Amino acid sequence: MIFRSRAPLRLGLAGGGTDVSPYSDIYGGAVLNATISMYAYATIESRTNGKIVFNSIDRKERIECEAKEGLDVNGQLDLLKGVYNRIVKDFVKEPLSFELSTYVDAPPGSGLGSSSTLVVAIIGAFAEWLNLPLGDYDIAHLAYEIERKDLGMAGGKQDQYAATFGGFNFMEFYDNDKVIVNPLRIKPEVINELQFNLLLYYTGTSRLSSKIIEAQVKNVSGKKKKSIEAMHKLKEQAVMMKEAILKGKLDEIGEILDFGWQYKKQMAEGITNPVIDEIYETAKKAGATGGKISGAGGGGFMMFYCPKNTRYKVIEALQKFGGEFRRFQFTKYGLETWRV
Repeated sequence: MIFRSRAPLRLGLAGGGTDVSPYSDIYGGAVLNATISMYAYATIESRTNGKIVFNSIDRKERIECEAKEGLDVNGQLDLLKGVYNRIVKDFVKEPLSFELSTYVDAPPGSGLGSSSTLVVAIIGAFAEWLNLPLGDYDIAHLAYEIERKDLGMAGGKQDQYAATFGGFNFMEFYDNDKVIVNPLRIKPEVINELQFNLLLYYTGTSRLSSKIIEAQVKNVSGKKKKSIEAMHKLKEQAVMMKEAILKGKLDEIGEILDFGWQYKKQMAEGITNPVIDEIYETAKKAGATGGKISGAGGGGFMMFYCPKNTRYKVIEALQKFGGEFRRFQFTKYGLETWRV
């Protein structure tokens, strides 16, 4: 029998960065995000030969090892090993033999939450195989702990919850890892117009988000006033974005994105660079009313809000930078698992 799962990647629309400790622990964070039709996939085929095979198809990496309770985390497919180690430790208490194959629709460092989404998908495949009693909050929290605590990877909390729950969510983050996910009920015509007006543009460069996030954490820990004030403004932005989308005030969305982008750049060094700034200004001159870089910053995907029919002029204006536009649809569902 084969056990499969998929979890959607996300667009962070507002408040990104306020889900990162210690800011969220001290001040409370708020993020508005939405999942899109790009996914992380995981497939598990059980074996009886005492071997484990990890196969990352998109990264073209494959490793085989003896089945044992704890696998060495050594830089080779650590996300896959990290999930296995925790599943064995917390649930089955003995080695498992299987082949795990994964694929992600976006490259690492793209800013769409691909690493966390992959962890959620892998947990989902194990849960389907082993009939683990895990609800949505359990899966998202477990994914967060594996990435941030077990593997020591810097980052926030929104990606794991977005991938698990799916749809448009306004998320609140507090100390002691408390997270509240508030699903938004949005009219279909508002979602359709938002989808039409948002352009997703891949700059062609990935980035190591952990470096930017570490600088952000350092700024908060060091009580750097400018960075903390910027994060307060981004938290305000999440509330503004929620209200605009729920009330269908789509003309305000570009301005709210632009408001957030101006403050996001003040959170830490490396979020933007001259090329990103030039792309952003070119898009605005062509008719976009606002935008942002997706994720921590420094590269990956950018998004632009292009009202009326300005998307076509923006696409034409950005051709010279050599990136690519990615079509997407917003999705209603989060993690899905099944067996064949």
